[in-house]
Amino acid sequence: RGPARPEEGILHAAGNGVPPKTKDYCIIYNSNWTTLPDSLNNASPLTDNKTEFKDVTLPIALIRYSDIMDMQLTLGNEINVTLYSPPLPEFDCSMVVIFVIAVFTVALGGYWSGVSELENLKAMANPGERETRRKKEENVTFTPLTVILFVVICCVMLVLLYFFYKWLVYVIISVFCLASAMSLYNCLAALIGEIPCGQCRIKCCNKNIEVRLIFLAGFCIAAAVVWAVFRNEDRWAWILQDILGVAFCLNFIKTLKMPNFKSCVILLGLLLLYDVFFVFITPFITKNGASIMVEVAAGPFGNSEKLPVVIRVPRLEYSAATLCDMPFSLLGFGDIIVPGLLVAYCRRFDVQTSSSSVYYISCTIAYAVGMVLTFVVLALMKMGQPALLYLVPCTLITSSLVAWRRKEMKKFWNGSSYQYYLKGEKNPKT
Repeated sequence: RGPARPEEGILHAAGNGVPPKTKDYCIIYNSNWTTLPDSLNNASPLTDNKTEFKDVTLPIALIRYSDIMDMQLTLGNEINVTLYSPPLPEFDCSMVVIFVIAVFTVALGGYWSGVSELENLKAMANPGERETRRKKEENVTFTPLTVILFVVICCVMLVLLYFFYKWLVYVIISVFCLASAMSLYNCLAALIGEIPCGQCRIKCCNKNIEVRLIFLAGFCIAAAVVWAVFRNEDRWAWILQDILGVAFCLNFIKTLKMPNFKSCVILLGLLLLYDVFFVFITPFITKNGASIMVEVAAGPFGNSEKLPVVIRVPRLEYSAATLCDMPFSLLGFGDIIVPGLLVAYCRRFDVQTSSSSVYYISCTIAYAVGMVLTFVVLALMKMGQPALLYLVPCTLITSSLVAWRRKEMKKFWNGSSYQYYLKGEKNPKT
């Protein structure tokens, strides 16, 4: 008969009342032993065994004891049951939610980076702030060497997670709590700063601190702590994780800056190769034939703890999977942050060259197109996809075409005069 492969199905129970009450329950069965119809309309209620039949086939399925007790309590003792196993839908509305979250985060992060750039440009007119701004920019700017080092660290970290997951997962959770709390604070503090009221201050350590920012810090820390304590409560903890994750991505995109398009190409190109290698190539290397990227994302060796580095949205279409468990549609932070850094560079370049947001809008639209392409391929191939495989070409090609069409490719590739001015170099002729 072959090895047992548990699959999920639905037990549709109906009482004998008027009108009859119905309720669905999760069952586990083996398709090698039991064949179930794919819809309720094609299913027939189970009946008593008939001795006149020469060959009797009994479907075998497992159901939770708590569900049996609930069935008796809800529907009574006389119950008709029907078993069926609907297929997973090829498209789920959760993908739309993921799409909106991703595009919103990339667009807002890029716009926020442009606002910060405009403040830098204004500060350059003040000689007293010029040196401070220059040093601050150097601390948060990716150079080509920094990009290569960053990708190497990503590779090493992923391999370490694969082999030492059950220990390192708690390190990642701790880092996420700290980083997301700080990011949420930075995002909300920027909003609160635009509110003119409630600006009372107290003196602490020779500094005047706004009281509302103290309360804000407490709120952000509390949000991260609540998520850490209840992170495995799938019914609602995903909402808090997504809020913290969006804040983390926004702060990352706004803070870390690519100095020129050349650095963007190096970063996105290397991370594209990283994504493809660990998704498609590593199954030929690992003993169990599994992708290292997929194994780490799912929690290798059946580990119940999951890495909090993804946007999670529960599947919204009704199926056996949604009844038995709460499956999620996932999008990694890297699929938002990495293209987001290019979108942010495009927005800053628009600000520096006064080009009316053409680079920013074009790159954001290209990111949205890349996301749609990712979901289409995901639905057709019915397997996890490295999103950067589609996002990187869409965004890089679009940005290059805009720069070529505007005859600004050299300036776009090397960075604007503002970036060279920060470094104390002469701007190359464009």
